[in-house]
Amino acid sequence: MQGDIARAVLDGASVIGLVDGSFETTAAVWHKEILFALAEGVAVLGAASMGALRAAECAQFGMVPVGRIAKAYLHGALDDDAAVALEFGPAELGSPPLTEALVDVEATLERLLEDRLITPLRARAALDHARSLFFKHRTIDALANGDAGFGLLYRENRASQKRLDALELVARLHGTVARRTPPPDGWEFAGSVFWDQALVVARR
Repeated sequence: MQGDIARAVLDGASVIGLVDGSFETTAAVWHKEILFALAEGVAVLGAASMGALRAAECAQFGMVPVGRIAKAYLHGALDDDAAVALEFGPAELGSPPLTEALVDVEATLERLLEDRLITPLRARAALDHARSLFFKHRTIDALANGDAGFGLLYRENRASQKRLDALELVARLHGTVARRTPPPDGWEFAGSVFWDQALVVARR
């Protein structure tokens, strides 16, 4: 959530990995706090979901996009924020995902195609249908659209590109030197009244 990265920097972090975050019930991680971290010499890597989005947006300032999803956003192959969005269940139940991210639907359809469990025509129809669904409605049952056989195939062969990218980020973090380094040349962090207020909150 907004302020977490700023707090980590103030607490002395030298390496930060961003994977996911809230964006409706709470304010999302702010670009400004990522830039603050980079300006302080903190290595910031992003992958999978919110991390992939922010990494693509802040790559020119030194944030590192990790994994297939982040690189797709970076190079313009993916441009819809909702492609990584999920609806989650209540926190008291462990916040289980209730829907499928579009990037994971694509990964699952690729697996089904590679294993020759569906035809290219069926995969295209399924992907078009998935893209037509609002992210909060993109459940496996909604994806199956009345085709019980497809729903079963999907569940049995489900793939998660978000998970793969998150694991890649964790591996990269283990290989990142844990010390602050000079920020990239060519830009300076510009504060503001609003940023100063945000720092006051982060220090609490």
